[in-house]
Amino acid sequence: MDKASEITVTLKDGRHVNAKLIGADRAADVAVIQIPAENLIAVPVADSSTLRVGDFVVAIGNPFGLNQTATSGIVSAMGRSGLGIEGYEDFIQTDASINPGNSGGALVNLKGELVGINTAILAPGGGNVGIGFAIPSDMALQLMHQLVEYGEVRRGLLGISVQDLTPDLSLAFGLPNNSHGAVVVKVTDDTPAAKAGIRSGDIITDLNGDEIGGSAELRNKIGLLRVGQQARLTIERDGRTMTLTTEIAEPVVVKVGGSKLDPRLAGAELSDIEKGTSPSQDDTEGVVITAVESNSPAARAGLRPGDMITSVNRRPVKNLVEIKAAFRNRSDSLLINIRRGNMALFILLR
Repeated sequence: MDKASEITVTLKDGRHVNAKLIGADRAADVAVIQIPAENLIAVPVADSSTLRVGDFVVAIGNPFGLNQTATSGIVSAMGRSGLGIEGYEDFIQTDASINPGNSGGALVNLKGELVGINTAILAPGGGNVGIGFAIPSDMALQLMHQLVEYGEVRRGLLGISVQDLTPDLSLAFGLPNNSHGAVVVKVTDDTPAAKAGIRSGDIITDLNGDEIGGSAELRNKIGLLRVGQQARLTIERDGRTMTLTTEIAEPVVVKVGGSKLDPRLAGAELSDIEKGTSPSQDDTEGVVITAVESNSPAARAGLRPGDMITSVNRRPVKNLVEIKAAFRNRSDSLLINIRRGNMALFILLR
């Protein structure tokens, strides 16, 4: 859906009303819609950062078409990431029963306050096995403000690649084995990080007053910063603690419509992988899919936003120029290799 889309919403009393999509962020699976309805009561929103493992929660949704179903459980974990479900992941994990149809429903605490938005399950059979995920309310609110103001989330460029600070790396850097943070492995030239003096080998432990536990957490926090917003980083370098301040910049990205490459990619939007755009970006070479229209040929083929195409018919592609050349040699079937989160897989386009 684009931000001008008109959609139909079913209210609790069974009435159908036309609603307007204000904006959507595919990378985080969050959208804002405007509903022309009266007598709606807003759910109070809680600070999801105060949630703790073991807290009781209730999931409300429409599983298998059973409207207004409530299931209870506890918070099983916080800050789950690296699942390859969405582009930006910082999930609340819960054992409250979440099934197909729960997506978009509320996860509330025992005071009836919103703490998360149900978004996914981890289940080989497609049903609940006690592992469900919700987007924290704090993250949803930050995205909401940008979607209302701009119709999109304007993520910016810092210009670093990072990895988790493991116990082995802590030992190598002369730190206690229980140290936390993200290790800078690469700084891209002419980016805010380079101008601020960040170096490879620096360990980022804090961003704007928030402690950093690892690379995924840093990526999520930077992904919520707006272009032009300041980033104050606390780093460890050669046994010294330093604070560096920089400003998030706007990335320059060249995009191309999938239909211009091949009809089987219609509905997809592709761009070069911008090095240093996100702090978790490694040295993967290829082309990233930035958007996929629902019910398009690309969507039916199984492609998702955030997928990175690394080869076409087993021919490696490093950028848009090379993928255009690869698609010129069209055949009845095209085998593309993609990276999705921590996974790699082949998709056959017929």
